[in-house]
Amino acid sequence: MVIIRPRGPLLSATLIAALAMLAATTLTTVGAPTAAAAGCADIHVVAARGTNEPGGAWSKFKLGTVVGNPVYSAIADTLDVSTNAYRVDYPASFDQPASVQAGNRDLVEHVVAQADACPDQRFVLLGYSQGANVVDNSLGFSSEGAKVGGPIVATVPNALEPRIAAVLLFGNPIRELGKEITGTYAERTFDVCNDNDPVCDPKGTDWNVHTRYARHATAAAEFVAARI
Repeated sequence: MVIIRPRGPLLSATLIAALAMLAATTLTTVGAPTAAAAGCADIHVVAARGTNEPGGAWSKFKLGTVVGNPVYSAIADTLDVSTNAYRVDYPASFDQPASVQAGNRDLVEHVVAQADACPDQRFVLLGYSQGANVVDNSLGFSSEGAKVGGPIVATVPNALEPRIAAVLLFGNPIRELGKEITGTYAERTFDVCNDNDPVCDPKGTDWNVHTRYARHATAAAEFVAARI
């Protein structure tokens, strides 16, 4: 796993806070896939935005103004293969654990449907803040106890694990708990936590830092390029 703890000056930004406590829920399995498949590109980026993060009207896929859009743009510009993207359909709200679990369920259902529709397609899973919790849960790493987190409700099937080319996590709340992606996905995971980000840094106090992840877009795209 690549875990980045950048240091240095950061620009000021509008506050994006992500605070929520958790309630327990029962683990369920995914039923028949309901997510509509997108077109069959070589690489399909599945992005879960952060809490209350705007999608961004200027972006074709509206993946998120803070992370999703700039990172996808960098990926599309860097790779020599075709790409497209899907924005996880979930509230990205403070209503926890319902919101993160809705994202968890939709991400898994979409990947299953997309994999069936496009047998040669590979995936990049991208998550920012609460969206990182969505990705964590979907890979079997519970975000319960983390900010805007909750128990797992669905996981990507083991049969699709080889088709997950990369996992990109920004401001990942489980980092504050001392947790990270381990095991089979570890070497495919790019996990960045800005110093002093209170969502992922246990000692973090500056909420403005949580909005400054676009500067890692090029590094994330290069990480993906090295793994396809």
